Amino acid sequence: MPDRLNYQERLAGVLLGTAVGDALGLPAEGLGPQVIASRWEGQWRHRFFCGRGMISDDTEHTAMVAQCLLEHPTDADAFQRALAKKLRWWLLALPAGVGVATAKAIVKLWMGFSPKRSGVASAGNGPAMRSAVMGVFFAHDEVRRRQFVEASARLTHTDTRAIVAARAVAEIAAFACSQADGSPNALLLGLSPEPDWQRIVTEMCDARSSDMSVCDFAIRLGLGKGVSGYAYHSVPIAIYAWWRHRRDFQAALESAMNCGGDTDTVGAITGALAGADLGVRGIPEHLVRGVSDWPRSISWLRVLAERLDRQLSQTEPLGALSLFWPALPLRNLGFLLIVLVHGLGRLIPRAR
Repeated sequence: MPDRLNYQERLAGVLLGTAVGDALGLPAEGLGPQVIASRWEGQWRHRFFCGRGMISDDTEHTAMVAQCLLEHPTDADAFQRALAKKLRWWLLALPAGVGVATAKAIVKLWMGFSPKRSGVASAGNGPAMRSAVMGVFFAHDEVRRRQFVEASARLTHTDTRAIVAARAVAEIAAFACSQADGSPNALLLGLSPEPDWQRIVTEMCDARSSDMSVCDFAIRLGLGKGVSGYAYHSVPIAIYAWWRHRRDFQAALESAMNCGGDTDTVGAITGALAGADLGVRGIPEHLVRGVSDWPRSISWLRVLAERLDRQLSQTEPLGALSLFWPALPLRNLGFLLIVLVHGLGRLIPRAR
């Protein structure tokens, strides 16, 4: 891999890294680390349906953010309104995975609340799962990076912790683009003076200094039974997994998902950060090929990354990439049926 990656490679890396982490982690969502270890030995592979993977809301939200960046690359308020519109129609397509806070916020949007008043008081990781692409897109524009990340976050979540965590993901993605090899500790500490955040970042830095494993770091945070959807749980685990295994996409991803719990979102964030850092060529090809979805397919995400890259050199918005939206309700129905099969499969006692 060349020493210097172009932004198309990084943008493709963040989009495909999100999709791979999301798809790999989805079948294990909600399972504890011991259960995961007993069910599936060896390296992680796609297990959602017939040895293939499908994406969930983590990748869908990231793609919607990317689309809105193409429509409004310089105006955070207009970007927020465009994302609000996309979220409204996304919910009408009946996606199988919707966070409670995000669902409440979208219902408020349908009730007529403005995007600036639709967010709910939640510290969930919804905003964080869609922030990495903004970190790469605005890697050299700190002001807009913060404006757009906060506009995206406040659309659905108003709790400061959700916003800080979303900013942390974007800042680490931008840090990765800078090719800096040092510690991101000072960067993370500067995001919030809140004692809980300061403590978590300090513990993360201490863990890295002692080369603590990701699972042991999770235990240190009280997450021995799985990583929750609380932003101050999932985001530190994802960042630490990226940091400890910075030059190895698969090791970073597996170490985060081995912690159990909200494996698809933690996997999506970790995959996004590693993809932003290593570029698309740093993602194992067999993991990319294993994601089989439509209409938000891998090839569609590659074109989306190329369009984002072109937008960086354009003064006028290129506009969103076309998506065959009539297929979404049918796709979501099939996705839901597979999820139900997985749920029933968990009820069947396993031989010991």
